[in-house]
Amino acid sequence: MTANSQDQLDILVFAAHPDDAEIGMGGTIAKQVRDGLKVGIIDLTFAEMSSNGNVETRQREAVEASAVLGLTVRDNLGLPDRGLAVHRQQTDLMVAAIRKHRPRLVFAPYFVDRHPDHISCSRMAEEAVFNAKLRRYMPELPAWTIEQLFFYFINDAHTPQLLVDISDVQGIKMNALQAYRSQFMPEGSEVDWVETPLTGAYLDNIVARDRLLGQAKKYKYAEGFIAKGPITLERF
Repeated sequence: MTANSQDQLDILVFAAHPDDAEIGMGGTIAKQVRDGLKVGIIDLTFAEMSSNGNVETRQREAVEASAVLGLTVRDNLGLPDRGLAVHRQQTDLMVAAIRKHRPRLVFAPYFVDRHPDHISCSRMAEEAVFNAKLRRYMPELPAWTIEQLFFYFINDAHTPQLLVDISDVQGIKMNALQAYRSQFMPEGSEVDWVETPLTGAYLDNIVARDRLLGQAKKYKYAEGFIAKGPITLERF
């Protein structure tokens, strides 16, 4: 496999489930796409263990959300929901994605989160980023070294090292999230869905968190990120 200019991305986002990336950094994605960058999301699972909706519905919703954000690429590795682990057979698929798309920046869920799959995805991304740069690791694919690995928040607000002002794209983020109706706004017979942490006021809570993060810099809305080690970002 060799990458070409059509494959290459500026930003590659790993997510355990469809909707994770939109929750944590949908505004940042929309902002970078608006500025002409190529952004892709790789979902690790089809979220087949979700209490509401099903795989087919979730995939339709992901397609709709991707169109709202203007993604260049969206793919799914088909790994087992609630079965993510730092095993070579799983992380090698992420290595292959990094080497195919050759991003400058990689994003993954923050490694402190209430959902074990988000934590696993975070650890797996670290392994994949490290292994992707080793020329003797999976030598059939050209090695690739990214500029920076960032972690985005999903379920909680933590103290960020980097803030991105998303005030003028907050509406796009929320439109992308509203595509996931099966998770946030169940429709139809109540027999087919149950209350989860995502139902009720979850979308309102996301707006409130983005507003809270923005206060530090007097932004109306912001998204926050953390990196291990110094941040050397000069541009997105």
